[in-house]
Amino acid sequence: MPSRPTANTPILLQNAFRPFFMAAGLWATLAIPMWLLSYAGIVELPAGLDGFLWHQHEMLYGFAGAAMAGFLLTAIPNWTGRAPVQGRLLAMLVGFWLAGRLGFISALAIGPLVTAVLDLAFLTSLSLIIGRELIAGKNWRNLPVLALISTFALGNWLVHLELNGVMATAGLGLRLSTFVLAILISVIGGRIVPAFTRNWLAQKGATALPPPMGKFDAAAVITLVAFVVAQVIVPDHQATGLLALLAGVLHSLRLARWKGLSVLGEPLLWVMHLGYAWLCAALVLVGLASLTDAVPMVAAIHALTAGAFGTMILAVMTRASLGHAGHELRSTRGTTIIFILITIAAILRVFAPLLDDLATPAFWLAGVAWTSAYGLFSVLYFPIFTQPKK
Repeated sequence: MPSRPTANTPILLQNAFRPFFMAAGLWATLAIPMWLLSYAGIVELPAGLDGFLWHQHEMLYGFAGAAMAGFLLTAIPNWTGRAPVQGRLLAMLVGFWLAGRLGFISALAIGPLVTAVLDLAFLTSLSLIIGRELIAGKNWRNLPVLALISTFALGNWLVHLELNGVMATAGLGLRLSTFVLAILISVIGGRIVPAFTRNWLAQKGATALPPPMGKFDAAAVITLVAFVVAQVIVPDHQATGLLALLAGVLHSLRLARWKGLSVLGEPLLWVMHLGYAWLCAALVLVGLASLTDAVPMVAAIHALTAGAFGTMILAVMTRASLGHAGHELRSTRGTTIIFILITIAAILRVFAPLLDDLATPAFWLAGVAWTSAYGLFSVLYFPIFTQPKK
């Protein structure tokens, strides 16, 4: 069992959100420009790997993986009553994450097997640690979260099986991890968005509050899971597109019950509603892209990745960082600008394929807005990550 943080534990290693949110912000800031330069043919990065594969892999397992680790390892002590993962164990996990990033960049020099060992260590160890904490704390309620994290990690294993010439499973692995992350957002977001909204509205004396979770929420999540299973197994089947549409409609109705219009005065809350709205829109767009030619699939996927993932991760990282570091839960001007920038980035990236001659400028402007959002986050929240709790 990990011990309580001591005076000898560096501040950065006292809470998981500190190093992992910092890593997520910095990697999001660096990885998109690297991808844009590779896409434009200015640089070849990483050597020996397809640039598009590197982009997908690093935004999933590098950027989103770090944010996911920071959130879960910070939340789990509240779920289990156990001490937080910190100190040397946390440093080991951060080291595994960093080794994976460096390994994937230098894949040609070190070979696919060493690359796999370096990269798979992080998510595999994270799954084992989360499993240990939940089981030791007898927190059976959150075992589905462990299943999702383990499945997300499995996707990375499938990528490396192809890179090592075992079987052609990279596309399957990336698809699996992408849509499993969508389920994780629906599960975690379905808890925190209405809960935080309810608390804020109650403090304001409002009587119209988001309803507690019930059968409708369960039906929406189950429908999403059914779609993800179909998307992984038979992505081109018409029934898969219909399931995506149904899941999108149900989650839109779910979101509408959370009183989002009542929190427009608090950016830390409306950005969470916006992130969930991107999930709803992405599911509808995936359905339309599967069933018609009206929506390019690339636009639908980026509504999920740049929209839902990019927005919700920023929403969670900003709020969790402020709360766990003892700061007031109120958005500063800089934080609000971050939320506006990520929204601009998502809109431009989703609509870029539809803009004909303006597609390329929109694509690049989306990259600039994304990089600015996460770069500003990294600068503004660096003191929070590196200074003692207030």
